[in-house]
Amino acid sequence: MSGAGSDTATFKPPRFNKHGVWAIYKFEVARATRTLIQSLVTPVITTSLYFIVFGSAIGSRMQSVSGVPYGAFIVPGLMMLTLFTESIANASFGIFYPKFAGTIFELLSAPVSPLEIVMGYVGAAASKSIVLGTVILATSSLFVSIHIMHPAAMIMLLCLTAVTFSLFGFIIGIWAEGWEQIQIIPALIMTPLTFLGGAFYSIDILPPTWRTFSLFNPVVYLISAFRWSFYGTTDVGIGTSLTFTIGLLALCACAVAWIFKTGYRLKS
Repeated sequence: MSGAGSDTATFKPPRFNKHGVWAIYKFEVARATRTLIQSLVTPVITTSLYFIVFGSAIGSRMQSVSGVPYGAFIVPGLMMLTLFTESIANASFGIFYPKFAGTIFELLSAPVSPLEIVMGYVGAAASKSIVLGTVILATSSLFVSIHIMHPAAMIMLLCLTAVTFSLFGFIIGIWAEGWEQIQIIPALIMTPLTFLGGAFYSIDILPPTWRTFSLFNPVVYLISAFRWSFYGTTDVGIGTSLTFTIGLLALCACAVAWIFKTGYRLKS
């Protein structure tokens, strides 16, 4: 009895392994810094091309949307497009590579919890996406005048979206069995959904049937909320958009928790 009492008295719950989280985070960020110039130059060139094409070709015919100059109107959409694709790409590659290289078992046997693993990989992917989103915002300001009506909300939505889609990318990286599968969802699903989700236009200008159809596109709610933080205009109610965004984050978090609980494609 005394031995059992002694064991109970000395039991301590596992501590949060901040060193393990930092090691994963630092490793993933360092991987991006090896191609820093390419990572920063690409969004600058891409953003400039969007303004040259959309700003000149469409902007000359569509002076404003919901009272916002067209060039400024597309900035939130450009940022969201990059945020979606980069968050998914960075997070999916980060967790898939250990699976591909066979080092995933070393990670799973290390003294880090599933939560700490997710924080390391998702935190790094989200950080890189947020930096690129900021670069696009700075580049856009060279072409158009940008006024952020709700800066705190903009930062919150930027971080929330980056974390959500980094979690989604983490799920894709675990699900994928080959490099080609990592590209399927970003290329064939996310990019079309973004272009059809009001990134470069307001769904209010669509015919009623197409507008109703657009409301089934989840990207509409994300872009709408983000654009509201800039200009106070929204295609969908801000409450509805925020609820949907937080719900999507919770859904991804539950999916990741289930993956670690069952070991889906991690232990086999």
